[in-house]
Amino acid sequence: MFSPLAWTLGFALLGALILTLTLVPLLSNLLLRRNVREKHNRFVEIITNGVMRMFSWTYHHKRITLIIATSAVAVGLFLFKFLGTEFLPELDEGAIYIRATCPLSISLDDSKDIANRMRRIILQFPEVKQVMSQTGRPNDGTDATGFYNIEFHVDIYPKKEWKSNITKGKLINEMQDELAVFPGIDLNFSQPIMDNVEEAVSGVKGSLVVKIYGDTLSYTEGKADEVYAVMKQIRGVEDLGVVRNLGQPELRIDLDQQKMASYGVSTADANAIIEMAIGGKAISQIYEGERKFQLRLRYEEAYRNNAEAIGNLMVPTSRGSQVPIKNIATIQRLTGPSIIFRDENRRYSAVKFSVRGRDMGSTVREAQQKVNAVLHLNKGSEMVWAGDFENQQRATKRLSQVVPISLLLIFFILFIMFGNVKDAGMVLLNVPFAIIGGIAALLISGTNFSISAGIGFIALFGICIQNGVILISVFKKNLQKIKKQEFSHHSLEGGITQGVRSRVRPVVMTALMAAIGLLPAALSHGIGSETSRPLAIVVIGGLSTATIMTLLVFPLFFFWSYRKVGQEMD
Repeated sequence: MFSPLAWTLGFALLGALILTLTLVPLLSNLLLRRNVREKHNRFVEIITNGVMRMFSWTYHHKRITLIIATSAVAVGLFLFKFLGTEFLPELDEGAIYIRATCPLSISLDDSKDIANRMRRIILQFPEVKQVMSQTGRPNDGTDATGFYNIEFHVDIYPKKEWKSNITKGKLINEMQDELAVFPGIDLNFSQPIMDNVEEAVSGVKGSLVVKIYGDTLSYTEGKADEVYAVMKQIRGVEDLGVVRNLGQPELRIDLDQQKMASYGVSTADANAIIEMAIGGKAISQIYEGERKFQLRLRYEEAYRNNAEAIGNLMVPTSRGSQVPIKNIATIQRLTGPSIIFRDENRRYSAVKFSVRGRDMGSTVREAQQKVNAVLHLNKGSEMVWAGDFENQQRATKRLSQVVPISLLLIFFILFIMFGNVKDAGMVLLNVPFAIIGGIAALLISGTNFSISAGIGFIALFGICIQNGVILISVFKKNLQKIKKQEFSHHSLEGGITQGVRSRVRPVVMTALMAAIGLLPAALSHGIGSETSRPLAIVVIGGLSTATIMTLLVFPLFFFWSYRKVGQEMD
């Protein structure tokens, strides 16, 4: 998702680098031939004077400044634990997708009736434009499901046309309350594209899922019910339901071999009568032109419409007599599997749920802790958490690998540039100053930490490193001038102060232009803006603190690193 951003930014920087080293010097030679002088304006002077007054205080109160800066970094990093976490912000597709899961044994007529009644309820909301419902499996037959599955595609009007001042989340909650009048039906609210993606990821019709693997369906569904009982008490868990395998009523006939032997009944004869009486048995074929049909023999309904009638069916014996099936078999009603879910050739039962009104990371962590405390599985059974949470864990693991590698590469480039570890390490000190601003911006805006925010932190590091390079380069340049007595200031303090003054404008303008460029993305609430907003918020917030710290605190680290050189010059 973010690879286009990375490629675009990378090639843009490469193009800018090439033009800076080729075209810009040529244009400067052609256009800047006379009256070349640095121009000042009131805005820049106000910023410069303000920064220098604050720098003067920080420079003369170094220990206090260091304590304040260190405390700010420590508090900022500590506050990260209070950030909510999620995989990616939920994109608004401009529609709602509702899935209603009825009891597995529901008939087609009842399912159609419920779908019609639900559709009328949904259409009562003024924000809804139209509703399309579908009962059973999809048209292409790729999804094995039955009449118990009803799906609603709900088109809603654009937010600006809503007469009521409610959010989409509030609208979904109101729909859920209205549709709760149907007992025994599990509801799941999503969006059309999101619903397909979530099902492809988890294998279950739900955003998040707990899969319980085991040998028998009765065992796994019992454990699924235990998980359900725990999770319904957790704040933020919505659309909670058990994805059941069992639920199809069936009539089970168990033949007793000893009784069959005593009556002289063969297993083949008994099975043939049961097959012919209940399901029908092909006894011949009929031809109509080129078409061929099976001729099936089946008992009339009155002789097979209940367990008692089936028990009275007569089976021939080897003695030429007949015996009722109930005398040689046990007939009982059971609830058997309607559909058997498998993953990696293992049976499983599942508990599906969504998270609304709370961040996904803390909700799933709380659920895992409480479920693990009460659920005890037999040997050979396993519980797996999947869905969006699985994506988040995978992406977070990748970020934890990418960020250190990026910082190491940056350090290596800085080492090549400066030729020593000390200067390269000093430039990297700007990174924590940027992180605390990004964390603060996420907390203030109420934005969860997601992969988008993580990419924002990586982008932020580059800008902060650039500002550090700008300052440390001018400091070392002034230091060389002082040694050669080419500088009006003859002390390390003067070189640092003059360096800060001369670089206020490029540092502030670099940060300001980046922040202004991302401001529309940070303030946008249109469709599709959810992914870019955390990235923009992180960069803007991080630049705010990084710019202040770069101009006020970073020079102090340079002073402490080169104070021996300053003492020698004195």
